[in-house]
Amino acid sequence: MSEQLKIETGDIRISNDVVAKIAGLAALETPGIAAMSGGLSEGWAKRLSGKNVQKGVTVEVGSTETAIDLRIIVLYETPIHEVSRMLQQNVREAVESMTGLRVVEVNVKVEGVSFRGDEQ
Repeated sequence: MSEQLKIETGDIRISNDVVAKIAGLAALETPGIAAMSGGLSEGWAKRLSGKNVQKGVTVEVGSTETAIDLRIIVLYETPIHEVSRMLQQNVREAVESMTGLRVVEVNVKVEGVSFRGDEQ
């Protein structure tokens, strides 16, 4: 019966870009995060392809699950481990509530520290 219902109602697919944007916005709303880190290769990808690559976010989206990698810059004097755990929780909750996908992992790579007033 559930297979028949699926055939009658159709498939729902959520693009990697949508999940990346949700994750990126949730990350930037997390206290202690100064910015997302795009890295050199992502800067080149933007220039060469003209695509709007979500800065600092890489995702893999399956039919019911997703995995998310984040590259971040934290504010100086914030406990990195606490900010990272809060970031993982915020991103997981935002993506799961908006998409219905199960987030299997949120990997965080801290690539820098920013002092207040630094320009990104």
